[in-house]
Amino acid sequence: MAKIIITGAGSAQSNGVINSLIMGGDDDEIIGLGSDPTELVMCASHKKYHMPHARRPEYKEALLKVLNLEKPDMIHFQHDLELAMALKFREEIEATGVRMLVPDYETIDTCVHKYKSWQKFKAAGITVPENKVIHNEDDLKDALATLGNSKGTIWLRSMSIGGGGKGALPTNDFDEAREWIEKSNGWGDFVAAQLLTPETITWLSIWYKGELVVGQTRKRNGWAHSALSPSGVTGVTKVGETCSHPLVDDIAPRAVKAVSEVPHGIYGVDMAFDENGIPNPTEINISRFFTTVQFFTEAGLNMPKILKDIVVHDKLPQLATKHNPLPDGLLWLRLMDAPPMLTTQQKIEEQVIKVW
Repeated sequence: MAKIIITGAGSAQSNGVINSLIMGGDDDEIIGLGSDPTELVMCASHKKYHMPHARRPEYKEALLKVLNLEKPDMIHFQHDLELAMALKFREEIEATGVRMLVPDYETIDTCVHKYKSWQKFKAAGITVPENKVIHNEDDLKDALATLGNSKGTIWLRSMSIGGGGKGALPTNDFDEAREWIEKSNGWGDFVAAQLLTPETITWLSIWYKGELVVGQTRKRNGWAHSALSPSGVTGVTKVGETCSHPLVDDIAPRAVKAVSEVPHGIYGVDMAFDENGIPNPTEINISRFFTTVQFFTEAGLNMPKILKDIVVHDKLPQLATKHNPLPDGLLWLRLMDAPPMLTTQQKIEEQVIKVW
């Protein structure tokens, strides 16, 4: 039995990881750390610690206090910002005796800043949309003139750390774009990019000392609460579908190696298709699982358990294949106030009566 700390407990990022570890059946003690007690209390961890937010100066002392008190075998950071902040004092964390599987800080810093990732992808010869940092109104005018599609539309987004489509807005209107940037005090922090299609796909992978352990592809068939976001992107997948795609199998590992010469840990490659049907990497979610990781677990691929077995037991999985071990066409449905559902399109059609 191992003692495992998961940060961000109670959030969408972490609940699936905690649930997956419990579903692993190893009787591990799961300790959840979170900064929102109303979320923390709802997670399934066996013990729950209310922590200061990672941006607060008290965070470091609080984290080290918990590590020295609990003496866990493993810690897993399930949030970009918290990971980036915590690894600034990585040696002090590891001095407590806890183990983790994470890449070097340079890789993390590259991946949590989308523009840095884009530069790495482009330098590696990977197909990506053109990007331009918007420092002022002239940059914005130039981006609209040179990066717009047939309707003149570009994709604006923030470069700073954060998920859920932070700062994202598709627009072809200069005044709207200017007001959007100014609302966020975002001159110099926003990027304009060529607009990709709404068709998105992801590749979640675990690597160990430069070697792929496992990678699984998933299509995104819709965002939850998309009407609440100007861009339609919320960061929370409503319908996920397992799939295999030869271009993704080629491009996603290349994207990983573009940001990390010796990949080590979790790399979640987000991609969107361009008008030519090429999946373009848009970001890498570094050292954390996607919010839909429980989907894979319930389908038969428990990636949090695989991670734990590597970190705690130095044990690599025995899989029939490292590439997309799950069958295509499995669906994961999610709604607020309803348990998620693993199903297929055929099962949906069998249960739902269509009246038109």
